[in-house]
Amino acid sequence: MAAEPPVAPGRDEARRWAEEELAKPEYRDADPGWLAGVWEAIMDWLRAVDGPGADGTATAPWIGVFLVALIGAAIILVRPRLNAKVKRPTDMFDADPTVTATAYRGRAAAAAAAGDWDAAVVDSFRAVVRTAEERNVLDPRPGRTADEVARELATPFSPKARQLGDAARTFDGVRYGNESAGPTAYAAMLELDTALRSLKPERHHVPAGRDDVEVPG
Repeated sequence: MAAEPPVAPGRDEARRWAEEELAKPEYRDADPGWLAGVWEAIMDWLRAVDGPGADGTATAPWIGVFLVALIGAAIILVRPRLNAKVKRPTDMFDADPTVTATAYRGRAAAAAAAGDWDAAVVDSFRAVVRTAEERNVLDPRPGRTADEVARELATPFSPKARQLGDAARTFDGVRYGNESAGPTAYAAMLELDTALRSLKPERHHVPAGRDDVEVPG
């Protein structure tokens, strides 16, 4: 069978293609002013296209090439703007130093009961970190990231180093990425929290001058 001929849209169809492509939310969210300028330029160009046929089919191949180039350029220009909007890891506590570990556990349990596994996982990891601060294993420090917590706690709690790394990646994936948590992730956080509370940190890794580390009985 002979290959099908390439698509050769007329002016109206080409205009519709451009409208549909530029109507996508990623272009509107990137920069409305930029989009308006591009759209005006496209419309001016399409209105200026002349050809021997009333339907403009003589210029259709050029219109198709132009649209391909337009979409490619739009993606190149829009993607950096969208990437700039991606949240980056910052203070895991939202700059709130007053919430206790017990309060975070309560919030996590309430979220889990409501089926909000993302919030349950995030607050459960916060409980792990706050507990380490309350036990003086970690010095409170604004802006500390989940990865930093995992590295710092992996030394005094070396048997749980792998679980700490997994928990930090889960926290970042849920809070800053596009990942969703479930009951399994929440159960893993609870297991880690319980295990760390039962472990005594290795003495030579306790912060200097901090001999008052509390270990639950």
